[in-house]
This record gives sequence, structure tokens and C-alpha cells, in this order.
Amino acid sequence: MIADAAGGPYTLPPVDWRSYRAIYDVSLHHHWVGTLFSDIEKVSIPLMVVMTAALWFFSRPGGDRKWKLACGSAFASAALAYAVAFAVHHIWARPRPYETHHISHPWSNTTDASFPSDHASVSYAIAFAVVAFDPLAGAIFLVVATIIAVGRLFIGAHYPSDVLVGLFIGLIAAGVVVRLLPRLVSWVVSRVERVSDPLVRPLWR
Repeated sequence: MIADAAGGPYTLPPVDWRSYRAIYDVSLHHHWVGTLFSDIEKVSIPLMVVMTAALWFFSRPGGDRKWKLACGSAFASAALAYAVAFAVHHIWARPRPYETHHISHPWSNTTDASFPSDHASVSYAIAFAVVAFDPLAGAIFLVVATIIAVGRLFIGAHYPSDVLVGLFIGLIAAGVVVRLLPRLVSWVVSRVERVSDPLVRPLWR
């Protein structure tokens, strides 16, 4: 057990702390690394949202609905993953690494719960949902999600376990939506496309 700097009740597996330090020390010794990932993190979630929304417009109006279903499932998975992470935050408000330990943190100063990583949970939920509809496109989303998740470590915002659990939450959320809620997603997609198809159809001519 590693006690926190303030002598609080939180405990941390030594391997989690050692892994965190090994990764974060790279940024502390090479500031351009931390700055690079900090810039990426600022646009990470908006980028995932734009990429996901773009899937909708890859479907020709009146044609194959695969991309629309992928888009709808991805957003539903992201919402479920965020809800789960939000609930966990209130069950265990794990402090951020720089709140627990006296370390420099120039790239992150948020003080909300560290476990699990919201960024990882949401990003991986979207990526795994897309994988279910198209492995190749999903692989691209997984690469982006991994860059986002790894970036959370290089800016010192999370312990490795925060990110890993976020990955599993994203995977489970996507599995629930794709396996258990396909009819609901299809129903929502059918309603939305009634509005979007007439607007998009001219672009396909």
C-alpha cells in the first residue's frame, strides 16, 4: 500500500503507482510529449463525436443503413458508458494522482474523480460499437480511442487502472447496446433518418 500525500484513506496498488510514474516521467522529462498529448486531449472527445456523426452521412438515403446503425449504436454506447462511469465516480471518488501525491501537473488540474477515465470509457464505447458493424472502420476508431486513452496517462490525469477499467466499461457498454438493444437503436435511427435523408439526399446526386 502507498499512502496518499495527505495521509488520507485511499490505497493504491504499488504496480499502478510505478506504472503511472514510469509513463508520466516521460512527459515531465520531455515536456513536448506532455504538451502534444495535452493538445490532443483538448480535441479528443469532439473529434470522436465528429467521426461518429460522419458515419451517418456515409449511408446513402434509402440505401444500406449499416453506417447509420453504427452511428446510433456508438452514441448509445457512449451514453451508457458515461452513465456507468458517472455512477462509479459517486461510489468511489478516487483522487487524481497529483491530488494524492506531490507531483508536478502542468497539463491537468481537474479535481473530479479519477476512476474510471471518462475519456477512455466513452472513446472505447464508440470504437467497439463501430467494430461490431465494420471491423476495418472500427480499427480506425480503436486507434484514435487508444491515443486518447494513452494521452490521459502522459498528461498525468489518470492511473493506468483508471484507463484500463474505462476500456472494459466501453467494451461492456458497446456489447450491451449492440447485443441487447438493436431494436431500440434501429427504431431511433428510423425516426432520425426521416428528417436527415431529405436534407442529405441532394449531396448524393
